[in-house]
Amino acid sequence: MTLNPYRLRLLSQLDALGTVRAVAQAANLSPSSVSQQLAVLEAETRTQLLERTGRRVRLTSAGLILARRARSLLDQMDAVEAELRDLSGEPSGRVRLGGFQSAIHTLAVPALQALRHPHLQVELVELEPHASMPALLAGEVDVIITTTDFVELPVPRDVDVVPLGADPVLLLSPPDQPKNDLAACADEPWAFDVPGSYMANLATRLCRQAGFEPRVVGRFSNYMLTLEHVEAGLAVAVLPALAVDRRFHVHTKELPVTRRITAAARRGSRAATTVVLDALHARSQAGDR
Repeated sequence: MTLNPYRLRLLSQLDALGTVRAVAQAANLSPSSVSQQLAVLEAETRTQLLERTGRRVRLTSAGLILARRARSLLDQMDAVEAELRDLSGEPSGRVRLGGFQSAIHTLAVPALQALRHPHLQVELVELEPHASMPALLAGEVDVIITTTDFVELPVPRDVDVVPLGADPVLLLSPPDQPKNDLAACADEPWAFDVPGSYMANLATRLCRQAGFEPRVVGRFSNYMLTLEHVEAGLAVAVLPALAVDRRFHVHTKELPVTRRITAAARRGSRAATTVVLDALHARSQAGDR
């Protein structure tokens, strides 16, 4: 049995995207061409990989196994190809970059816009700071942008860390009702991040240290919604400076808390990963966030 990498990639995309039409759009093919290629793959493997449910197709148990094993094989092939290109001094292949929301907006996207390597692809993944290091160590991502606050977490020996700067934590209040002290917000309504998130835990801790339990009236995983809520006079909030978009009219007061922003990658990573780390560091040094 000879497996064709091109057809395996289409099967893997079907598992990820869900429909033949979505695979066709991603691969710049017609749906009929995708279906034909998958039919050839079934013939090559002598196994039923797809089954129809109405107008749609879905993967059989065998199809799921092959699609997910194929993803691993294709990743290895991409890595080998990237290593060969690296030997010629040309960074290439796919680099998976994980980071928290405000870092993606202010650090990752501008850094990637500055990259000029035609064979380098960077996939962005939103990751909470507490989840990023485990994802890096498990090989789910290649580079992370992360942070710690009060507790210095141990960094594994086989991980290289690149400092990206400090990010002060701010108290946000409506522009016509400015607050300059956490204790003064004990009776105010609060906007929080979703339960269990880094910022929700940090805000809860700060409020309790100030002597009160916050009365939460809104929870948003999107910082823009939090800023909109504060601007409208509906709540106060705590956000890192990186997350505060200047287009929103809110009063800010810096708190005596600063988080350290770092990028990290596994030691001995290929050249493409180093290029992404260098781009993040260059962006952090630009000073125009």
